[in-house]
Amino acid sequence: MYIKKIVLAIAVIGLIGGGIFSYYIYNSIFTSNTTFKEDTKVVYIPTGSNFSQVLDSVSPLIKDVKSFSLVAEKKGYAANVRPGRYIIRKGMNNNELVNNLRTGNKPVKVVFNNQERLENLAGRIATQIEADSTELIQAFKDADFLQKNGFDVRTALGMYVPNQYEFYWNTSAVEFRDRMKKEYDKFWTEEKLQKAEQIGLTPEQVITLASIVQKETAKVDERPKVAGVYMNRFKNGWKLDADPTVIYAVKESTGNFDTIIKRVLFKDLKIESAYNTYKNRELPPGPIWMPDISSINAVLNYEDHDYFYFVANVENFGYHKFAKTLAQHNRNRQEYIRWINKKGINR
Repeated sequence: MYIKKIVLAIAVIGLIGGGIFSYYIYNSIFTSNTTFKEDTKVVYIPTGSNFSQVLDSVSPLIKDVKSFSLVAEKKGYAANVRPGRYIIRKGMNNNELVNNLRTGNKPVKVVFNNQERLENLAGRIATQIEADSTELIQAFKDADFLQKNGFDVRTALGMYVPNQYEFYWNTSAVEFRDRMKKEYDKFWTEEKLQKAEQIGLTPEQVITLASIVQKETAKVDERPKVAGVYMNRFKNGWKLDADPTVIYAVKESTGNFDTIIKRVLFKDLKIESAYNTYKNRELPPGPIWMPDISSINAVLNYEDHDYFYFVANVENFGYHKFAKTLAQHNRNRQEYIRWINKKGINR
């Protein structure tokens, strides 16, 4: 009888212990383990991270690190960390957390436009994906890639068509660059290529001219008209005489692209630079700015008119006064000079 009681007691203790263990396991797996009040939090797991580094990232967001680690080990995640950007939802349990970190890498929206140089573009992209600006600029300027795809360091900026794209956060610099080449090829449809050929420009030249149009006017509805002026000059063998190219040449010659230049001086027109269209009849060797798609389309579909000149319209700011003759242009120009002098804008 005594032995039977001992056996029964052991059995009861075993059942209680098993129940407690089962309860602990259940809680470890299926009970909410988040601490934050917001609906979601974002966790970034860098490439090459180990499980210890994952814990550093997620521990501020969870209640019980020990139970999370246990589930991660049992599910094989601790030995197979995956980099990326992950959305953690309020109330997730350990099972959901681990499953999310295994398969829930979420893409990010990468947006860029109006960059002046490849260096500026690299800096902009580096704020949106894992690759840093040094890695990006190396990929952008890779000589073998540029030669293989018909670019050089002066035309390469034109390969990046400004828009909104989806990338995984852990996209490498090379992967980003290669994807943008595919987007560039998709952008230049057969229709666009035919239009470029019809107006006597290559796609690279279209983008270069579009960059000038972009810098000349912020008004999208005016861009085809401005493009028409430059196409009139180009087709008639004139120099483009575009002030934005001179400003770019000044910046390039000094190496200071942070300089703000609001007024072009006569001495600037004499600067020796392939970008100075007051000295060279050819288009600049590459874009002076990243043009919007609207500016590219403005060149491809430029307005057919007889204007050869334009200057800022001081009566309708943002827009320009256009002229067919030099005499008419000089009158408009004098009006602008009087206004800029009155404003005290000397540079």
